[in-house]
Amino acid sequence: MTNYIEPLAQESTPSIIADKLRMAIGHGELKPGTQLGEADLARKLGVSRGPLREGMQRLTQEGLLISIRNRGLFVIDMTPADVRDMYLAREAIERAAARNILRGETEGPGTELLHIVDDMSVAEGDPAAVSELDIAFHERLVQLSGSPRLVRMHQTFITETRMCIHALEQTYSAADTRVAEHYALAEAIRTGNETWTDQLLIAHMDDAITRLVNR
Repeated sequence: MTNYIEPLAQESTPSIIADKLRMAIGHGELKPGTQLGEADLARKLGVSRGPLREGMQRLTQEGLLISIRNRGLFVIDMTPADVRDMYLAREAIERAAARNILRGETEGPGTELLHIVDDMSVAEGDPAAVSELDIAFHERLVQLSGSPRLVRMHQTFITETRMCIHALEQTYSAADTRVAEHYALAEAIRTGNETWTDQLLIAHMDDAITRLVNR
């Protein structure tokens, strides 16, 4: 397992610190409900408290950390209601991203997404690898939209998705139909079928909620 809370190999900035903490949260190194101690984190990251506070403030603004008065900063817990709300937001972003992709040439983007699906198929049997490729597919889908704002908004929800999948990896992967779902979505994009792409995205998000919440 990669450790994200370790000394930074380059000059620290709040942005770099926020990225490290975001990855640590998403991959379960900082688990839901964990209290963040400034002194301990500053020592582990090898940074001063000023940039660390700024980095943690960014994650508080994103909603990944919560400040509790007289207690400190904590990693959020993802309740079933939070999971549903997160996927509602992800659905809006990814549907918008797909629409933008489909306004242009679709063969290239669709083929690129199909390559990720091929990697998912090869990795079947390794839930952690499939989960990371699942996330990579959706990150790339939004990146292919060419919208920096959609990419920026999507980043927080992808971290929350990682939190959910990491906590429920075995359940999430049971009776896995993810390869087939992602193949159909990539093929719909490749062929430029806007209606089918939109319907598949909605169904895909609904299926994820069912596996994560109604298990």
